[in-house]
Amino acid sequence: MPDEPSPRWSDLERPPLDQAALSTALTRDGGLWRSLEVVPEIGSTNAALVARAAADEPEGLVLVAEHQVAGRGRLDRVWTSPPRAGLTVSFLLRPDVPAARRGWLPLLAGVALGEAVGEVTGVRASLKWPNDLLAVDGRKLAGILAESTGNAVVVGVGLNVSTTADELPETGTSLSRITGATVDRGPVLLAFLRAVDRRYRRWTAAVGDPVSSGLAQDYLSWSSTVGTDVVVSLPDGSTLEGTARAVDWDGRLVVATPEGQVELASGDVRHVRRV
Repeated sequence: MPDEPSPRWSDLERPPLDQAALSTALTRDGGLWRSLEVVPEIGSTNAALVARAAADEPEGLVLVAEHQVAGRGRLDRVWTSPPRAGLTVSFLLRPDVPAARRGWLPLLAGVALGEAVGEVTGVRASLKWPNDLLAVDGRKLAGILAESTGNAVVVGVGLNVSTTADELPETGTSLSRITGATVDRGPVLLAFLRAVDRRYRRWTAAVGDPVSSGLAQDYLSWSSTVGTDVVVSLPDGSTLEGTARAVDWDGRLVVATPEGQVELASGDVRHVRRV
């Protein structure tokens, strides 16, 4: 009987996450996180936690999927990744802050993710408003999606870790492609969630104030959008061109256009590189 063909990737190159070890390491200090669950496959981690939020689950629940088969990005785009090739994680929060300030949560998560990626792998990155982590060459490393339900917010992150060029869109990249080495997802996940914990507690203690909590200043230091000429595709199908000048008190992008200043709560941003 002939041997079965071996998979392209071995467990050494894409090892499974160790739920017990990660959960113990994350929850032993008594911070924000109550529990961490790792599931082999799921439709959408965000959708699962939105449902659990509606059932009055308290904040601090983390859900990680080894393979997400019906993931969604912003504007209901489909997001997929091969099994164990990336970090697909969502977490449930119930921030006691004014509703308008919740627009800072995906930006907070972006700063925490950039910090974790740099700390663990040395990869330099930047943030494109409102939800993308970019490599130095402008290719996308990760996307972030925040969804509100009642007084809860579910934040989901998809980070390309060992994804290859053949598995990525032309505009994407991964940590392994940049470093040229295998990247262990576990330390990246722990560093990210610990960074979210620190920043979230500081931000909520300031009742969502992005200035006094230090979040606004830190976000601007990571931003590759502010100060850049942009074309923004808006939810109604129209486009807006101008220069991104700032991020306002509620996390909106402030764009200077020939017709005047516009504050955007959502939109698909493209950076325009002037020759």
